[in-house]
Amino acid sequence: MVDHHHGMLGLMQDTPLTTNWIFDRGAQYYGTKTVTTRTATGLERKTFTELAAETRRVAAAIDDLGISPGGRVGTFAWNTARHLGLYFAIPGTGRVMHTLNIRYFPEQLIYTVGHAEDEAVFVDRSLLPLFSKYLPQLETVKHVIVMDDGSGADIPDDPRILNYSELIAAADEINFSDRVTDERQAAALCYTTGTTGNPKGVLSSHRSTWLHSFATLTTGVFGLSEADRVLPVVPMFHANAWGLGYAALLAGSSLVMPGPDLSPKGILGLLESEKVTLTAGVPTIWMAMVPLLDDYDLSSLRGIICGGSAVPKALSEAWRAKVGLPITQAWGMTEMSPLGTVCTIRSEFADLPEEQKADIRATAGIAPPGVELRIVDAETRDELPWDDEASGELECRGPWIASKYYRTDEPGSQYAPDGWLRTGDVACISPLGYVRLVDRTKDLVKSGGEWISSVELENEIMAHPKVAEAAVIAVPHPKWSERPLACVVVKPGETLTSEEVLDFLRERLTSWQLPDDVVFIDEVPKTSVGKFSKKTLRDRFADHVLPTA
Repeated sequence: MVDHHHGMLGLMQDTPLTTNWIFDRGAQYYGTKTVTTRTATGLERKTFTELAAETRRVAAAIDDLGISPGGRVGTFAWNTARHLGLYFAIPGTGRVMHTLNIRYFPEQLIYTVGHAEDEAVFVDRSLLPLFSKYLPQLETVKHVIVMDDGSGADIPDDPRILNYSELIAAADEINFSDRVTDERQAAALCYTTGTTGNPKGVLSSHRSTWLHSFATLTTGVFGLSEADRVLPVVPMFHANAWGLGYAALLAGSSLVMPGPDLSPKGILGLLESEKVTLTAGVPTIWMAMVPLLDDYDLSSLRGIICGGSAVPKALSEAWRAKVGLPITQAWGMTEMSPLGTVCTIRSEFADLPEEQKADIRATAGIAPPGVELRIVDAETRDELPWDDEASGELECRGPWIASKYYRTDEPGSQYAPDGWLRTGDVACISPLGYVRLVDRTKDLVKSGGEWISSVELENEIMAHPKVAEAAVIAVPHPKWSERPLACVVVKPGETLTSEEVLDFLRERLTSWQLPDDVVFIDEVPKTSVGKFSKKTLRDRFADHVLPTA
């Protein structure tokens, strides 16, 4: 029979794409693989088989606690094997995992727990002193399950507090296989901090999680395989550690979890001792490691994934010089689950000189299968050509990209009239699809009708051998409306003057792009997810008087 409305339908089984499917495959095929967690008391190793048994008990405990169907369950935890288990136990029973950002300001944390209506929260014991400050104001939370990570932190006197080990000891192992039958069911809730207003909830589905994980295994993305040993430095509460927890179980890759010690030495020690092949985190962490690289053997590494903000060319090249491996740039957003593009050197470019390859690596790369991109003119909404010259607002759509925010009536200004997500980035795209991010829409400096890219300026300044970090912001100017101000952090033990910085830039930039002034600061303020907080700098230097030429 032909349904004329749909044409002929295929005769394939309809298996729901769920986190349970990923979990069961990981346990069945890759039981010998390991999750290694560094705790306060040393390294703890669990095989996937052991992790699976524990996760099935956690899931039963969630049932026993009487969490409502589709109820939200929070996590307030470091990157650990137990946290990974929660990635499967919570959505696996049909509930929704809400990863709480431990670096949020108090009002943001209290807001997100209330907005999500979390019924229970799993908390690492070392984070209890922080979490218990919020507890009196978390009215929806009926249970706080404490996971003892050897820290010895005090446990507050609150009737809601339960012990993780006791809870799961009393539980049976449940079978996940038929618990989620609709792949469109919600799996995880992750809040994203805009620069203004309250955090907004991004609600992923089982289907979107499965597809995102599947794409991560492809060669144009991270090419994850069972031979990999993955260390996510990116926290499991930042866009779900960029999906690496789910992808690793799907691929059968062993995981190395750093726990609370995210110091450069701590991470480098694990990269060496655990023979890590792939690692991922924000630029600040890789920057801090550069002076220490000579002391470690990182020969196992095949990839260093860097996202969250643009990778300065100088940083990637410093790694290539010392370790023989440049940094792989990736771009995305919480709204995109988060993968949007990954930069690999395509075969067309294999024979280019290193300097030109470095320029390609400074781009955000190309979209994986599953993400569609376009750039549009902000005024006319016309689509712009992929010629590496036209720049416009970058927009995207695809099966792991949010269609709206959680518990809002309207898609809001973040969405184009036809439903594409507006990323807030301004970009050019090359004929082969390489995305070059020009700036965040709100960080561009509008000078006398010309746009100046703060990202480009920062990259040039950070190429100076004495500069550790630099952030460029717009400050008001009587004649040009805005001009760039460079906020520079000098490397320890070095001295630098504004004139030296400007002289250095004069050889690299045209005169109207030069910052009008250079101020020296102790550190660039960071947001809760480790990005440069330009808003803080704009507030601080709002009344800064630029020198008159």
